[in-house]
Amino acid sequence: FVTIADGPKQAIEVLDAHDVKMIVTNYCMPDMTGYGLLMEVKNSPKLRHLPVVIVSSDNIPERIKMCLDGGAREYIPKPIMASDVPRILSYI
Repeated sequence: FVTIADGPKQAIEVLDAHDVKMIVTNYCMPDMTGYGLLMEVKNSPKLRHLPVVIVSSDNIPERIKMCLDGGAREYIPKPIMASDVPRILSYI
């Protein structure tokens, strides 16, 4: 099933409370970027194994590299296309 969080702080609460298989997050969010959430996940012994996919309407090469170097499985430009879904699901 899919769980949606209203922002990064709620996402962290959801991650702590549920058995999550993968995180798909927007890069631009209130209070924290997708990179910030990625770092929270990768610095957590309980969560670091989770694949993280970041989506964004911004195509900034330095940002993409930073996210991928930080451990994101993929950085996908918006909108996510139907053809992206099988690849994203393969990370589970």
